[in-house]
Amino acid sequence: MVHWLPRYRVAWLRGDLVAGAVVAALAVPQALGYASIAGAPVEVGLYALPVALVAYAVFGSSRQLIVGPVSTVSVLSGSFLASFGVAGTAQAASYTAALALGSGLVLIAAGFVGIGWMAEFLSKPIVTGFVLGLTMLVILNEVPHLVGVPTPAGRVIERVGALGSSVTRGEADLLTVAVSAVALVVLFGGQRLMPKVPWGLLVLIGGLAASAALDLQARGVEVVGPVPQGLSAPGMPEVDPADVVGLLTAGAALALVGLAEGLSAARLFAAKGAYRIDADQELLASGAANVASGLFGGLGVAGSLSKTAAVSDARGRTQVTGLAAAALAVVVIVAIAPTLSALPRAVLSAIVVNAVWKLMDFSALGRYRRVRRNDIVAAAIAAVGVLAFGPLNGLLLAVAASVIGLVFRSTRVDVEIMGKVPHEKAAWGSIRNHPERSTFPGVMVLRLDVPLFWVTASPANDSILALIDSTPGTRALVLDLEATNQMDTTSADALADLRAALVQRDVDLFLVRVMWPVRQALRRSGLIPELGEDHLWHSISQGVREARRVHGLTDLPAHEAALAATGAPVIRPDGADEADEADDEEHIVARDPGPDPPDEPPLAGGRAAVS
Repeated sequence: MVHWLPRYRVAWLRGDLVAGAVVAALAVPQALGYASIAGAPVEVGLYALPVALVAYAVFGSSRQLIVGPVSTVSVLSGSFLASFGVAGTAQAASYTAALALGSGLVLIAAGFVGIGWMAEFLSKPIVTGFVLGLTMLVILNEVPHLVGVPTPAGRVIERVGALGSSVTRGEADLLTVAVSAVALVVLFGGQRLMPKVPWGLLVLIGGLAASAALDLQARGVEVVGPVPQGLSAPGMPEVDPADVVGLLTAGAALALVGLAEGLSAARLFAAKGAYRIDADQELLASGAANVASGLFGGLGVAGSLSKTAAVSDARGRTQVTGLAAAALAVVVIVAIAPTLSALPRAVLSAIVVNAVWKLMDFSALGRYRRVRRNDIVAAAIAAVGVLAFGPLNGLLLAVAASVIGLVFRSTRVDVEIMGKVPHEKAAWGSIRNHPERSTFPGVMVLRLDVPLFWVTASPANDSILALIDSTPGTRALVLDLEATNQMDTTSADALADLRAALVQRDVDLFLVRVMWPVRQALRRSGLIPELGEDHLWHSISQGVREARRVHGLTDLPAHEAALAATGAPVIRPDGADEADEADDEEHIVARDPGPDPPDEPPLAGGRAAVS
């Protein structure tokens, strides 16, 4: 806890305090907007700020990450409020706090168990697509407030159609549209011209001033409404006991989404600052921030990429920035909060739209399309899933597609025929696209480029036997298992079956580069006693030399043996003696992959990776 404090330097204080003021200027108006996104009273967003910032400063592993209400968690929280039937009701604040508390408890439990690795299933393309879909939902939710029409219900397509009909029938309030247009122009134009100015805060102050001077509420412009003064007292949220299990389940979904966004931001700025992030500690810290927020009646929170970027730009170095922002947020809540009641709702919606607009990262989508087709497909599934089925179902759909893709790719067995690299004493590499690499008559050297486990075991056997059958005269198979660092019963039995099939073909099996855990598993399975310790070697060169010795095969590589059969002299430029190479350090040369294979299911029995 507070690991950064013993190394704190007084010279950093000024930058941290300035950064804290910048964060507060961004966070206060955004907290109001995110509370409205969540379908809860605006003070719920304010209550979350100070306690979450303090909790993360104490427990977090990032020096710069700013925790607070964020768009993704707010949208998901709002969708859960709607599912419980309390959105916009007097119970909305309690259920919102309960969701934050449930999310925090799930995160803390996960941190103690040490399953931070689960967040890795949310890949960058999935998170990008998920955030894109959420951003579109957020903007769609704010459009009615921007034009002064009732908020339609139903699915996305139905809501878009209803909004279009309202606007075309002239139901939009012109004064509300004018207020929205001014706010949006100032926010987007100001950030383009002077990006370091806290335009959100200036627009908020300007909106309050215009509302008071022009009496906008009396002229039909919707305002935020009453905002209570002071912090709420800590306590357990009051909810229907029948909803507790559902709230915990929904909290787990909030935890997953928030952790993905927070870890992404924390890792990005840790890489820039040359320090490391502890994923399990981040679970605990995010959990503590959410528990604190829930107990004080606040909204679910997560690490914010935009506010953390603002800290970096303002030269904030440590969590003193978060503590300073928390202190300023308390001042706002205690002294200024009631004045926010006159803020035009259109101004708040403009602040929300501006805050989430930059989250639509279309350039990242273009990069995914260029790098790998599966990445853009994953992003598209996440985005379309959110729009079509809601945030939670869209996220689960994207994760499921990612897991299925992972399992599918793990079944694509790649078996390489290896050859001796010319002019190298002990280097071996794939002969695919490299016909100059030497093979030895009667000895086939194969490398599995994927780990051998229960999914790949059978296809690997089929591919290996197909290569053996296609090469008459093979007396020994040297199988490189370097890619396999664990061994299960299924794959150990598959190796035993492979050996039995090779025996029927009068082919001897040698295993090389066998990791210690694999060796132990094979010994316990009974394969090594059956195979013999003299059939396990640390390097390919040693395995090939032993196979040639046992079977009395020629010392010459295949192409040199063919040359010698013609009576021509064999000249070796490097002067290396193949029989002595086992004593040298061995190098494995990666294959030249050539063009990318098509993304299609492998043929029955796997795909043999030979040219």
